[in-house]
Amino acid sequence: MDLNGLGTTLLILLLSLLLIKWFLLNKQLQKGRLPPGPPALPILGNLLQLNRKASHKSLIKLSEQYGPVFTVWFGSRPAVVLCGSETITEALIEQGHDFSGRYIPPIFKKMSNGYGLAFSNGERWKQIRRFTLSTLRNFGMGKKSVEERISEEAQFLVTVIRNKKDTPLRLNFLLRCAVSNIICSIVFGDQFDYEDKMFLTLIEMLAENAETINGSWVQMYNNFPTIMDFLPGPHKTIIQNTADLSNFMNQIIQSHKESLQKDFPRDYIDSFLIKMEEEQHKHDSEFVHRNLLFSTLNLLAAGTESTSTTLQWAIQILVKYPHIQEKIHREIDEVVGSYRRLTVEDRAKMPYTDAVIHEVQRYIDLVPMNLPHMTTRDTEFRGYLIPEGTFVIPVLSSVLKAASHWETPESFNPNHFLDENGHFKKSGSFVAFSTGKRICPGESLARMELFLFLTTLLQAFVFKSIIDHKEIDTSPVRSGLSAMPHDYMFYAISRQNQLGHQLI
Repeated sequence: MDLNGLGTTLLILLLSLLLIKWFLLNKQLQKGRLPPGPPALPILGNLLQLNRKASHKSLIKLSEQYGPVFTVWFGSRPAVVLCGSETITEALIEQGHDFSGRYIPPIFKKMSNGYGLAFSNGERWKQIRRFTLSTLRNFGMGKKSVEERISEEAQFLVTVIRNKKDTPLRLNFLLRCAVSNIICSIVFGDQFDYEDKMFLTLIEMLAENAETINGSWVQMYNNFPTIMDFLPGPHKTIIQNTADLSNFMNQIIQSHKESLQKDFPRDYIDSFLIKMEEEQHKHDSEFVHRNLLFSTLNLLAAGTESTSTTLQWAIQILVKYPHIQEKIHREIDEVVGSYRRLTVEDRAKMPYTDAVIHEVQRYIDLVPMNLPHMTTRDTEFRGYLIPEGTFVIPVLSSVLKAASHWETPESFNPNHFLDENGHFKKSGSFVAFSTGKRICPGESLARMELFLFLTTLLQAFVFKSIIDHKEIDTSPVRSGLSAMPHDYMFYAISRQNQLGHQLI
């Protein structure tokens, strides 16, 4: 048999296996009463009905026909979709335990095999999350010590930008470096110069992975992993990058082992190593090397990408709307002036700035379909029986962009978070960090970073575009796992000349 004939035979065999799997899965799911949804094709499911660049919009559109709870098929895998504030609150909070599992997409299964914090389940997830939250608090998350670290890093970032001498620049790389240094200092006790070669390689791999995860190749891999394992493409790059990141982290872990002092843990890795030693005789301990490795990688990736991407969006939006940027400048000048550094306490006296930051998070809809959830047991929900292990998609976008909750859901409008007196007002529909048992564990750190980095930059600079600000496109390039902004260059014009003061 020639190579072409062999390839055809293998393809037919793979398709046959997928078809058998699809029918077997359908039969298995008959024990449940999944909610109805659009008719699905064998093997392809409902993929042809979904917008590859913005699947969440397709799901919201389908909810208009099938209601707030319905089923779609991603290839041979069914997913129960949850839309709307009431539905998501009922599932993730009122029945939080039932929906607290993490469905592991095949690409993440390939990368970590269910180890670590982000893509683990059951007792492993409970223990690692509890330990992580406690340890992050011990090392200052949400406290003054981390606030000072962020403030110093923000000032260093200002210095780096000022040294560019008012030349146009892309901010995404610098923002990644600054934000990554904060989580690096907490996780493994190091901060880096922005020209450190090892750090640059780390940042480049994290950025490449973030971009690739949002691409169509990874979507194809998640739907057809058996076939895609045989094909070259960017999905192979993300797996190689993860292996390289693992090697990098293993070197840091080994260095920590060699210099560990049990009575004086320096960071997250030290604390995990101490816990590993305490439980080394427990045969079922979750404090093992692979959980340490992938938990640190999870924290590093999430702590770098989500906040830096949000800041990138924020600058872009403020350049597009210079009158909003100017109002923040005025509030900074009135509350803080140009002569002292901002603190987290200043946020309470800066309602407009706080409203803008919240509106940025609402408007950009950073993780529109949430990280995937999964039922932890056979679950009765709104008259349906959802089998244990079912993939669940809480569409956060259906809350953040709901016409019933926001005056102008598709427009950038800081007044969404201001009352009639100009005071900041909270909203129960603000779910940018998700909600329920799987809410983002780094929320307090992210909130602190967003405020201090953004206000420190705006205290120092006026940001302007090299193109007409009206031409800036604030819709995402694509919205897969996260919403990726367009890439623009900006001028950062020093405000010192305007204000006549030197920041001290």
